[in-house]
Amino acid sequence: MTAPAADPLPLAVIIPTKDEAENIARTVSSVLGRVEAVVVVDSDSSDATVAIARDLGAQVVAYAWDGRYPKKKQWCLDRVRPEIPWVLFLDGDETPSAELLAELRELFAAGPPPAGAYDIPLGYWFGGRRLRHGHTIVKRALVDRTRCRFPEVGDLDAPGMGEQEGHYQPVADVVGRLRSPIEHEDLDPVRTWFDRHNRYSDWEAWLEVHPDVREGVRLAKTRQGQVFHRAPFKPLVSFAYAYLWKRGFLDGRAGFDYAVAMSFYRWQIGVKAREARRLGRATSS
Repeated sequence: MTAPAADPLPLAVIIPTKDEAENIARTVSSVLGRVEAVVVVDSDSSDATVAIARDLGAQVVAYAWDGRYPKKKQWCLDRVRPEIPWVLFLDGDETPSAELLAELRELFAAGPPPAGAYDIPLGYWFGGRRLRHGHTIVKRALVDRTRCRFPEVGDLDAPGMGEQEGHYQPVADVVGRLRSPIEHEDLDPVRTWFDRHNRYSDWEAWLEVHPDVREGVRLAKTRQGQVFHRAPFKPLVSFAYAYLWKRGFLDGRAGFDYAVAMSFYRWQIGVKAREARRLGRATSS
């Protein structure tokens, strides 16, 4: 006789997507039936993302950004399954680990969790390998929409991010932290990583020449992000931190490649920011 299935967790998993056909089936399947609702919020994908998600049984909601606040994730908190207070955000290439699902069940067993949001460690894959050492980051992915909101930081004119909230976190009254990871394993070719981070570096460089906005973004980062945000010589610090201090060399070639890629990303930001300042001075003179 088989044991009865556990009741679904009292939360909505919201998956913002744009052309995630390579990954979306795995993401949806990892949570379907385990939570109260699984919703894919899609930005006019040109591939089979929507069809795959629907065929698997996920709810699909179309999203079109109007160029103003709220951006995509806050729009989801405002409009998508608002009857369910708790939301777990997953990217289209992320899955909760079995340990995280068990930890969430334990967290909700005693009723609504005490904090307004929870930071969750990210298990990051690069070059086909899970980075066990060199990449350590957390995402504020579990939120109570009644007590948590993404800030409006003033970056609507910035290039690179568009409809997405940038590299900052939703703000809550009290923030907790979970132990178990979300697994981030992108099946797309590595060139898509560089394409994304080229765009992201446009946004980061824009922040460098708009210090008021930059400071607002810094305050909405996790503690780790706030510290690094102010570090000098970021390309060198980034490589040394990932490859040496966090022992990324134990991840083999993937650890080295990742440390170099992130250092190059930081270098791009610096080069673009210096160009923007130089062009700005030339225009004003």
